[in-house]
Amino acid sequence: MKKLLLAAAVLASTAMNANAVTILNLGVDPTSATGAFSNSVGGAAFDDQYTFSLNQSMDLTIASVTNVFPQLSDFIASFTGAVLSDPDGIPLSGDESVVIGPVIATACSVPFCQGFAGSAILPAGDYYLDISGIGGGTSGYGGNLATFSVPGPIVGAGLPGLLALFGGGGMMTWLNSRRKRNGVLA
Repeated sequence: MKKLLLAAAVLASTAMNANAVTILNLGVDPTSATGAFSNSVGGAAFDDQYTFSLNQSMDLTIASVTNVFPQLSDFIASFTGAVLSDPDGIPLSGDESVVIGPVIATACSVPFCQGFAGSAILPAGDYYLDISGIGGGTSGYGGNLATFSVPGPIVGAGLPGLLALFGGGGMMTWLNSRRKRNGVLA
Protein backbone atom coordinates (compact mmCIF):
# COMPACT_ATOMS: atom_id res chain seq x y z
CA MET A 1 0.00 0.00 0.00
CA LYS A 2 2.84 2.40 0.86
CA LYS A 3 4.43 1.76 -2.55
CA LEU A 4 1.12 2.52 -4.25
CA LEU A 5 0.75 5.82 -2.34
CA LEU A 6 4.36 6.75 -3.09
CA ALA A 7 3.87 6.00 -6.79
CA ALA A 8 0.68 8.10 -6.83
CA ALA A 9 2.51 11.01 -5.16
CA VAL A 10 5.37 10.84 -7.67
CA LEU A 11 2.89 10.67 -10.57
CA ALA A 12 0.94 13.67 -9.24
CA SER A 13 4.10 15.74 -8.78
CA THR A 14 5.33 14.97 -12.30
CA ALA A 15 1.90 15.76 -13.78
CA MET A 16 2.39 19.45 -12.89
CA ASN A 17 4.21 21.28 -15.64
CA ALA A 18 7.81 21.87 -14.67
CA ASN A 19 7.77 25.00 -16.83
CA ALA A 20 5.01 26.80 -14.87
CA VAL A 21 6.14 30.32 -14.10
CA THR A 22 4.75 33.75 -13.27
CA ILE A 23 5.96 35.90 -16.14
CA LEU A 24 4.67 39.33 -15.14
CA ASN A 25 2.52 41.13 -12.60
CA LEU A 26 0.15 43.37 -14.61
CA GLY A 27 -0.66 45.44 -11.51
CA VAL A 28 -3.96 46.78 -10.21
CA ASP A 29 -6.86 47.36 -12.64
CA PRO A 30 -4.66 46.90 -15.75
CA THR A 31 -5.41 49.06 -18.78
CA SER A 32 -4.59 48.43 -22.44
CA ALA A 33 -1.22 50.15 -21.82
CA THR A 34 -0.28 48.33 -18.59
CA GLY A 35 -1.85 44.98 -19.51
CA ALA A 36 0.27 44.22 -22.59
CA PHE A 37 2.39 41.07 -22.42
CA SER A 38 4.41 38.68 -24.59
CA ASN A 39 6.65 35.66 -24.21
CA SER A 40 8.90 33.61 -26.49
CA VAL A 41 8.24 29.98 -25.65
CA GLY A 42 10.32 28.24 -28.33
CA GLY A 43 10.02 24.50 -28.81
CA ALA A 44 8.94 23.46 -25.33
CA ALA A 45 5.89 22.95 -23.11
CA PHE A 46 4.97 26.02 -21.08
CA ASP A 47 2.45 27.16 -18.46
CA ASP A 48 2.71 30.92 -17.89
CA GLN A 49 0.85 33.10 -15.40
CA TYR A 50 0.23 36.85 -15.56
CA THR A 51 -1.05 38.11 -12.20
CA PHE A 52 -3.32 41.12 -11.67
CA SER A 53 -5.66 42.60 -9.06
CA LEU A 54 -8.96 44.44 -9.27
CA ASN A 55 -9.79 47.00 -6.60
CA GLN A 56 -13.22 47.95 -7.92
CA SER A 57 -16.25 45.86 -7.13
CA MET A 58 -17.15 45.11 -10.77
CA ASP A 59 -14.95 45.52 -13.82
CA LEU A 60 -15.27 44.22 -17.34
CA THR A 61 -12.11 42.28 -17.99
CA ILE A 62 -11.10 41.40 -21.54
CA ALA A 63 -8.11 39.22 -22.38
CA SER A 64 -6.83 38.32 -25.84
CA VAL A 65 -3.77 36.31 -26.87
CA THR A 66 -2.33 35.70 -30.34
CA ASN A 67 0.51 33.67 -31.86
CA VAL A 68 1.42 34.97 -35.32
CA PHE A 69 4.03 32.65 -36.77
CA PRO A 70 6.11 32.96 -39.95
CA GLN A 71 6.24 29.22 -40.59
CA LEU A 72 4.15 26.19 -39.67
CA SER A 73 6.89 24.86 -37.38
CA ASP A 74 6.16 27.79 -35.01
CA PHE A 75 2.60 26.59 -34.31
CA ILE A 76 1.71 26.22 -30.61
CA ALA A 77 -0.07 22.91 -29.92
CA SER A 78 -2.74 22.80 -27.18
CA PHE A 79 -2.56 26.62 -26.98
CA THR A 80 -5.03 27.43 -24.18
CA GLY A 81 -5.82 30.29 -21.82
CA ALA A 82 -7.97 30.91 -18.75
CA VAL A 83 -8.41 33.57 -16.07
CA LEU A 84 -8.51 32.26 -12.52
CA SER A 85 -9.61 33.88 -9.29
CA ASP A 86 -6.75 33.57 -6.78
CA PRO A 87 -7.85 34.34 -3.19
CA ASP A 88 -4.36 34.01 -1.66
CA GLY A 89 -2.56 35.76 -4.56
CA ILE A 90 -0.25 32.77 -5.12
CA PRO A 91 -0.73 31.10 -8.55
CA LEU A 92 -1.05 27.31 -8.59
CA SER A 93 -1.52 27.07 -4.81
CA GLY A 94 -4.74 25.06 -5.14
CA ASP A 95 -7.30 27.66 -4.00
CA GLU A 96 -8.05 29.02 -7.50
CA SER A 97 -11.31 28.90 -9.43
CA VAL A 98 -11.73 29.45 -13.17
CA VAL A 99 -13.69 32.62 -14.07
CA ILE A 100 -12.97 32.76 -17.83
CA GLY A 101 -12.29 29.70 -19.98
CA PRO A 102 -10.37 27.65 -20.50
CA VAL A 103 -10.40 28.76 -24.12
CA ILE A 104 -8.56 26.83 -26.84
CA ALA A 105 -6.86 28.87 -29.57
CA THR A 106 -8.39 28.82 -33.04
CA ALA A 107 -7.09 29.97 -36.41
CA CYS A 108 -7.16 33.74 -37.06
CA SER A 109 -8.36 35.34 -40.29
CA VAL A 110 -4.77 35.77 -41.51
CA PRO A 111 -2.58 32.78 -42.42
CA PHE A 112 -0.26 31.35 -39.79
CA CYS A 113 -2.07 32.88 -36.85
CA GLN A 114 -3.87 31.41 -33.86
CA GLY A 115 -5.49 33.10 -30.90
CA PHE A 116 -8.21 33.25 -28.26
CA ALA A 117 -10.05 35.81 -26.16
CA GLY A 118 -12.54 35.98 -23.31
CA SER A 119 -14.30 38.46 -21.07
CA ALA A 120 -16.26 38.58 -17.82
CA ILE A 121 -17.49 40.94 -15.13
CA LEU A 122 -15.34 40.23 -12.10
CA PRO A 123 -15.49 41.38 -8.48
CA ALA A 124 -12.52 42.97 -6.72
CA GLY A 125 -9.78 40.49 -5.88
CA ASP A 126 -6.61 38.78 -7.06
CA TYR A 127 -6.49 36.93 -10.40
CA TYR A 128 -4.13 35.50 -12.96
CA LEU A 129 -4.21 34.78 -16.65
CA ASP A 130 -2.90 31.25 -17.27
CA ILE A 131 -1.55 30.52 -20.77
CA SER A 132 -0.24 27.08 -21.69
CA GLY A 133 0.71 24.95 -24.67
CA ILE A 134 3.55 23.21 -26.44
CA GLY A 135 5.60 25.61 -28.50
CA GLY A 136 7.10 24.64 -31.82
CA GLY A 137 10.26 26.00 -33.38
CA THR A 138 10.70 29.66 -32.40
CA SER A 139 7.07 30.22 -31.35
CA GLY A 140 5.89 32.94 -29.03
CA TYR A 141 2.72 34.84 -28.21
CA GLY A 142 1.56 38.30 -27.27
CA GLY A 143 -1.62 39.73 -25.87
CA ASN A 144 -3.42 42.22 -23.75
CA LEU A 145 -5.53 42.17 -20.61
CA ALA A 146 -7.56 45.28 -19.84
CA THR A 147 -10.23 46.18 -17.31
CA PHE A 148 -12.99 48.74 -17.69
CA SER A 149 -15.22 50.14 -14.95
CA VAL A 150 -18.85 49.19 -15.32
CA PRO A 151 -21.19 52.26 -15.23
CA GLY A 152 -22.75 53.11 -11.84
CA PRO A 153 -26.31 51.80 -12.32
CA ILE A 154 -24.99 48.40 -13.35
CA VAL A 155 -22.80 48.00 -10.26
CA GLY A 156 -24.91 46.39 -7.59
CA ALA A 157 -27.52 45.30 -10.13
CA GLY A 158 -25.95 41.86 -10.14
CA LEU A 159 -25.88 39.55 -13.11
CA PRO A 160 -29.69 39.27 -13.50
CA GLY A 161 -30.01 43.06 -13.55
CA LEU A 162 -27.14 43.35 -15.98
CA LEU A 163 -28.65 40.78 -18.35
CA ALA A 164 -32.02 42.52 -18.20
CA LEU A 165 -30.38 45.87 -18.89
CA PHE A 166 -28.48 44.70 -21.96
CA GLY A 167 -30.89 42.00 -23.14
CA GLY A 168 -34.24 43.81 -23.14
CA GLY A 169 -33.42 47.11 -24.80
CA GLY A 170 -32.61 48.51 -21.39
CA MET A 171 -29.27 49.84 -22.58
CA MET A 172 -31.01 52.45 -24.78
CA THR A 173 -33.30 53.40 -21.90
CA TRP A 174 -30.28 53.81 -19.64
CA LEU A 175 -28.38 55.85 -22.27
CA ASN A 176 -31.43 58.09 -22.92
CA SER A 177 -31.88 58.73 -19.20
CA ARG A 178 -28.20 59.74 -18.95
CA ARG A 179 -28.56 62.01 -21.99
CA LYS A 180 -31.67 63.68 -20.52
CA ARG A 181 -29.88 64.18 -17.22
CA ASN A 182 -26.93 65.77 -19.06
CA GLY A 183 -29.17 67.98 -21.23
CA VAL A 184 -28.38 66.19 -24.51
CA LEU A 185 -31.98 65.21 -25.34
CA ALA A 186 -34.82 67.71 -25.48
